Amino acid sequence: MAELTQSPRPGRRIRLQHLKTPWTLIVLILLAVLALDPGNFETVIRFAGGALANTAPYILFAVLLLAYLKATGAEVLVARAFEGRETRMILLAALFGGLAPFCSCEVIPFIAGLLALGAPLSAVMAFWLSSPLIDPPTLLITAGALGWPFAIGKAVAAVALGLFGGFAIKALVRTGAFAQPLRNYTPPGCGCGSNKAETPVWKFWQTAERRARFRSEFATNGLFLLKWLSLAYVLEALLVSYVPADLIAQVVGGEGVIPIATAALVGMPAYLNSYVAPPLLAGLMEQGMSTGAAMAFMIAGAVSSIPAMAAVWSLVKPRVFAAYLGLGVLGAILAGVLFQMV
Repeated sequence: MAELTQSPRPGRRIRLQHLKTPWTLIVLILLAVLALDPGNFETVIRFAGGALANTAPYILFAVLLLAYLKATGAEVLVARAFEGRETRMILLAALFGGLAPFCSCEVIPFIAGLLALGAPLSAVMAFWLSSPLIDPPTLLITAGALGWPFAIGKAVAAVALGLFGGFAIKALVRTGAFAQPLRNYTPPGCGCGSNKAETPVWKFWQTAERRARFRSEFATNGLFLLKWLSLAYVLEALLVSYVPADLIAQVVGGEGVIPIATAALVGMPAYLNSYVAPPLLAGLMEQGMSTGAAMAFMIAGAVSSIPAMAAVWSLVKPRVFAAYLGLGVLGAILAGVLFQMV
């Protein structure tokens, strides 16, 4: 009887965790289609498989690039953006935010250290707003799903949003707002590891430790992208097959600010990471979603994703967190309007 009241054994918990993966969801979705609509099963498989095959070169290049950046320790270049005059810091933080190969748990200690050392909140906000939107793998995945014009537009929007947020915070700080933004912070454990080299080592293959990290990052990120993109393309196939095009067009189609604002507000609570969102947006655009609404949805969703919000919430006081979300959704709407005009 005592065993009935005990928590599940570690081995059982590990097995349950393995079941809670995108692979499991993919299998369940496909089994549901096979059971409920067997005539459409082959169409869904062909659509998802073809889309994944078309994106495969982008995935491979993205994984190689990210593994290279990690193995060389290129992240340390980002810290140099937070040196010098405040205006220069904002400009470089917005730019490097879209290039930094940080995972969400690495951003937290990095930003905490900068704030503790006195880095201005304006530059930190610029980095925070641009960082979730784009990085080298996301750029390539977006280009593969939505085309290079959209991917480049998103990259430009990421830097512009960082600049917008950074200079807005700079102006507000001058009025006395956001004094002492940092809350009490205890660094959490992080399984990502960190490269503590002072300068990048571009010829990483000359060091056994760096070669090992390259292999580890390649395998880890490759599997990560493969599972999430597989799920994304299966969901896109369902979207195209079962969601009426006129419904999408009615909600987020057409011209004007209202569909774009609606897409941004819908995108805020919708947790779609940057690898899942592009294929789904491709399906929505095929169904009638405007390009401006798609851009607003993607930007708002990235800014409000769980890892991005957790990184901000864990470090700063609620009023700074509210400013982060407000600037994010406003920037998403502006980016959508401008992208649709262009």
